Amino acid sequence: MAVVLEDLLRGAMPELRVQSIPKRVRGLVGDRVVVDSERVVLVWEPRRVLPQYAVPAEDVLGDLVHCAGSEEAAPDGAVIPPRTPFAVHSTPGTPLTVRAGEVELRGAAFRPDDPDLEGRVVLDSSAMDHWMEEDERVLGHPSDPLHRIECLASSRHVVVRAGDVVIADSTRPVLLLEPPLPVRYYLPRDDVRLDLLTVSDSHTVCPYKGVASYWSVEVDGTTIPDVAWVYEDALHDARPVEGMVCFYPDKVHLDVSI
Repeated sequence: MAVVLEDLLRGAMPELRVQSIPKRVRGLVGDRVVVDSERVVLVWEPRRVLPQYAVPAEDVLGDLVHCAGSEEAAPDGAVIPPRTPFAVHSTPGTPLTVRAGEVELRGAAFRPDDPDLEGRVVLDSSAMDHWMEEDERVLGHPSDPLHRIECLASSRHVVVRAGDVVIADSTRPVLLLEPPLPVRYYLPRDDVRLDLLTVSDSHTVCPYKGVASYWSVEVDGTTIPDVAWVYEDALHDARPVEGMVCFYPDKVHLDVSI
């Protein structure tokens, strides 16, 4: 019987998962390097969607001190949502504080009990001011080496409506495929009613695409917040959609036809 790869990966979610990466990784607080390692593995605790860096303890340039009372119980459910704090652990281990000179990062490290991770500590990516992979700055969380995006130019007809008002109509979208997420349809600005859109203060960060800026739409006196987004300065793989507009299909009506 054939195995669907997506189902195979999803079936491993309850397990502690690891993947080595051939990169030098550094974590900084201000100008101080707190972590510097060429022996990095990515770790997904059971049911975690996003990975964290794990390095040999000696690659943390400071002291690792037991951090009593910092661990929180993992929530129920098939997955632990991405915004769940690092202090929530779903595998046995010891929470640690990182002390490096005047820097003290409470609960920013975790030593798993699993023997395959012996001698390593998992690090809270959000505890550092920023991370570097080789000489490039990391945006958001560590990227998954098995995760990729694909951008395809298309002639599909995409019509976006808010109520009865057409706010975009295009036959030259670029499809962005990022399994297991749904296909996203990025539209040229010239095919969008920009007069109906207003700039939002919202931003999100994606390690694969870059920093997204958001727009709200105003139709018939009603404002739909953060209905569309754009990557003005997209990262490498997302360059084909740079400057193009994408809409949330759960906030507006999206018709796609051939």
